[in-house]
Amino acid sequence: MIACLRLLTALCLAALLAACASSPSSSLGDLPRTADASIEQLLEQAATSKTPEKAALLRLSAADLAYHQGNAAQSAQILQQVPMEQLKPGQQIFASTLAAELAMTRNQPKAALTALSHPSLQRLDDMPVEQQVRTGLVRARALEADGQTLAAARERINIAPMLKGEGASKNHETIWALIASLPTDQLQPTGTDDLNGWMSLALAVKTAGTLEQQQAAIDNWRAQNPKHPAAIQLPLPLTQLKQMANQPISKIALLLPQEGPLATVAKALREGFIAAHYQAQQAGQQPPAIEFYDSSRLTSIDEFYRKAQADGVQLVVGPLEKPLVKQLSARAQLPITTLALNYSEGEQGPPQLFQFGLAAEDEAREVSRRARADGLHRAAVLVPKGEWGDRVLKAFSQDWQANGGSIVGVERVDQPVQLAQQIADLFQLRQSESRAKSLQSTVGSQVAAQPSRRQDIEFIFLASTPQQAQQIKPTLNFQYAGDVPVYATSHVFSASGDQNQYNDMNGIRFCDTPWLLNPSDPLRQQVSAQWPQANGALGRLYAMGVDAYRLAPRLSQLKALPDSTIEGQSGSLSMSPSQRIQRQLPWAQFVNGQVQRLPDTAH
Repeated sequence: MIACLRLLTALCLAALLAACASSPSSSLGDLPRTADASIEQLLEQAATSKTPEKAALLRLSAADLAYHQGNAAQSAQILQQVPMEQLKPGQQIFASTLAAELAMTRNQPKAALTALSHPSLQRLDDMPVEQQVRTGLVRARALEADGQTLAAARERINIAPMLKGEGASKNHETIWALIASLPTDQLQPTGTDDLNGWMSLALAVKTAGTLEQQQAAIDNWRAQNPKHPAAIQLPLPLTQLKQMANQPISKIALLLPQEGPLATVAKALREGFIAAHYQAQQAGQQPPAIEFYDSSRLTSIDEFYRKAQADGVQLVVGPLEKPLVKQLSARAQLPITTLALNYSEGEQGPPQLFQFGLAAEDEAREVSRRARADGLHRAAVLVPKGEWGDRVLKAFSQDWQANGGSIVGVERVDQPVQLAQQIADLFQLRQSESRAKSLQSTVGSQVAAQPSRRQDIEFIFLASTPQQAQQIKPTLNFQYAGDVPVYATSHVFSASGDQNQYNDMNGIRFCDTPWLLNPSDPLRQQVSAQWPQANGALGRLYAMGVDAYRLAPRLSQLKALPDSTIEGQSGSLSMSPSQRIQRQLPWAQFVNGQVQRLPDTAH
């Protein structure tokens, strides 16, 4: 009898355990499986289904199938017909995940994150691993697209142990890309988990200066964190840094025109490049040899690369000519890593091509950044008529409006005689005068009314020559707008030392290269002693030549560490995802005939 009772108790306990084991899936609900029917067949089955629950599950299967077949519009349309309240929690998780994926196809990360905030997601840990990964990946993508970089990295770290093969490797590299893109002040490790390990690795690499120091920092970190995923499998960009440190560049080709319309520009670039080379020698470094090539005599770009390879060149600096840069940009591959000294029109070129120049568009974006940092929101714009002015206006407008700023007026400057009228139109002074005349005719007597300008313009973005700026600023004063701040590109600064010219532009703020705004820099003094023209407007090209030399061995470093910067003579230099060097510039202001540096703001 006792034996029978024991057997009965054991059977009851086994049944209870089995029920507990199956209860999560039964309470979560069946998930759509890989459909062996077409979308149309699934929808037909749903229409004739005997229960609402079965119909909802079939429609969910059809919506998922449409998504995986690349038909997001049809998928969204079907998903709308699935009532969430008729789904069990696991099915709600599935539907919410699919809704988030569809939102990401429309580039709507906030809508995706809203979909993933459904209460059912609290039970995600009870779901099959495949579903946890799918939900985690779309959440990570949405967080990244929404600018929540650290949260995106945390999400990917959470799902990393569930991934295998290529998916695991891709996720691993993406974690590093996310962490490496964070500014240094956000890399504050506070614990010993995987996330803090990633952050301490990025901090160690970013705060090391040279390639050799970075190599030592990586080795030290790995020794301290031997079980961390990044120590077991070093991210690819850091592996490339190791290779670079072990293979220093010994020969650089400088490809510039010695004749033709760009010869003067090329001469200044060449002299700046050579000056940086000599400075490295004086500092006791072992700089690479420089081989000079004349791009104005170039008959074939392929022939040049063949010769450069035969000469032992490991890196090319140049060309300067836009048509040649365009040619390089259109290729799938280049035989030698190349730092072009101009920009192509397209965005992404071959992986071996990097682009660097003094683009006016960079300065327009710099004005946008500075005005935003100064707390301004509403801009008026004065640019020259023509293609150059249009490009600058487009770059400013895109950056300014993308970051929440508004443009309340635009005037394209051409003829000096029209300037007063254009500024009056910009500030709506004629309307003010009309109101005064109307009031005067109404009251029937003389009304003392000073024209008043519109008050919604917080600053003016100005892109012009010094000569145009000399006319524009006094006209603003005359047209009752002298108190409106003016933010300008470097083109207003002639660096001539002409106090009368500077007086005419009193109050204008402008960005420019550290080279021209820091006359006491030792390298500038050394260069200008030999080439006095380096003190004037050509100084920007000397600065670019210096920076081209300093950038050359660090291109892979900037690529590996997206948020890292090099403090150069032409600006604070960083690299965009399309491998273009971007510049952030210091600021100055014309004050009583002098150039006065302004304090820097955060990047």
